[in-house]
Amino acid sequence: MSSGPAVRGEIEGRASPTIDLFGLLAKFAPLIFLLVLMAVFAAVDPRFLKPLNLFNVMRQVSIYGLLAIGMTFVILTRGIDLSVGSVVALAGLGAAMVAKGGLESRFAVGTEAEAHGWGWPLALLAACAIGTACGWLQGLAITKLKVPPFVVTLGGMSAFRGLALYMAGGGPVSGFDEAYRWWGQGYVGPVPVPVIIFLAFALLAHLVLTSTRYGRSVYAVGGNPEAARLSGLDVDRILTSVYVIIGFMAGLGGFVLSARLNSAEAVAGLTYELTVIASVVIGGTSLFGGIGTVFGTVVGTILIGVVLNGLVLNNVSSYVQQVIIGVIIVLAVAFDTFAKSRRRRA
Repeated sequence: MSSGPAVRGEIEGRASPTIDLFGLLAKFAPLIFLLVLMAVFAAVDPRFLKPLNLFNVMRQVSIYGLLAIGMTFVILTRGIDLSVGSVVALAGLGAAMVAKGGLESRFAVGTEAEAHGWGWPLALLAACAIGTACGWLQGLAITKLKVPPFVVTLGGMSAFRGLALYMAGGGPVSGFDEAYRWWGQGYVGPVPVPVIIFLAFALLAHLVLTSTRYGRSVYAVGGNPEAARLSGLDVDRILTSVYVIIGFMAGLGGFVLSARLNSAEAVAGLTYELTVIASVVIGGTSLFGGIGTVFGTVVGTILIGVVLNGLVLNNVSSYVQQVIIGVIIVLAVAFDTFAKSRRRRA
């Protein structure tokens, strides 16, 4: 009979498992915040939920989204890349020069441009190759020279921007053919092409991180680099690869941006790194590495687009918009730090 209370206590303990409400909130906070914001903006201005406006929001964030996908891989390994905006400009100019056949015909249009240029396929290849090369160089500097990612990519931000200015000779390259512009301005049904590219690469990145050995290795390196090395992973190779990935995404983003604007110039992509890092962090990827998802990054990217679009519809000053984005970034990082400390105590 003495075992009765113990048995009842064990049954009660099994029947009432504890629910980690904070953990659930931390996991779905970006999505909840996004839905609340959309409801608020829709209540204030009915124009917000019109399909035309929603597609416009998605098209505006598609370039940031492509870069944010690559940045997710980098931040998962405890890294950072401050050079993405400069790589976008450099890759965009490279694509434009290939499409126009050089700077001599930078302002040529119509049949004249087509006669001098080499077409959008080679332009796309050039942009992605330039971005990949930039990422590879920075990855080597980080792994072989043992220079912190912040310092390497800060130097890359300046070097690649300077190279873009030198290539452009101080002026834009504009006036592409219709096939080139389609990648930035075209539609498939009602959906803008840049949105399709963004979502397609988001899906691919999600599958890589969740369903491949490489994806598990990225998480392992970010969670504990030394343990990953002792378990047999080539940490330097994995670290280099994530910078190659973000370089490729920046190259692709530069091509799409130039197609959308029908122009490429050395000042393209300024301050992109701020918005891209904000998208990833707001989406729940930890700056301490090892925690995060591409789905969260997509939500974070859309959230920033919704905030900016809603503020514009309500005639909020662009200066105030920057203040609000800055506050959101600080709050997101503070929440991430608090969540990490709570997990340690648990």
